[in-house]
Amino acid sequence: MKKIAFLIALLFTGLFTLNAQTGQLNLGKSGLAIDGYDPVAYLSTGKAVEGKSAISLAHNGATYRFSSVQNRDLFKASPGKYLPQYGGWCAYAMGATGEKVSVDPETFKIIDGKLYLFYNSFFNNTLKDWNKNERTLKTSADKNWQKFTL
Repeated sequence: MKKIAFLIALLFTGLFTLNAQTGQLNLGKSGLAIDGYDPVAYLSTGKAVEGKSAISLAHNGATYRFSSVQNRDLFKASPGKYLPQYGGWCAYAMGATGEKVSVDPETFKIIDGKLYLFYNSFFNNTLKDWNKNERTLKTSADKNWQKFTL
């Protein structure tokens, strides 16, 4: 009986951890990480490239799409290298207000080999504001993001 209770507790803890992880990710309207854009392509080509539904991979409760099998395999081997910062939420908003704000996956910046995404809609491109004060906003965003990951 103790083993069954332990297994149930273990299962519950695993589900809670998975829910906590995915609850912090920006899965957008599509339910996909980065709205289906290929996380590897940002770093390898410097462009936002839509992934293909046939080439996808689940990681920490989120589904990522890739434009090639090679990109999927690179991600699988080292996901931390390619994951967007701040769970895929707007880097500017995370730095300026500490809030989770959706992004335009085609508005991004690579900083020190990491992917940062930004809101860009209704004549408001937050990447422009980020570039004006990047160092301060990045420091603030790193600090603000910690409250979501603890």
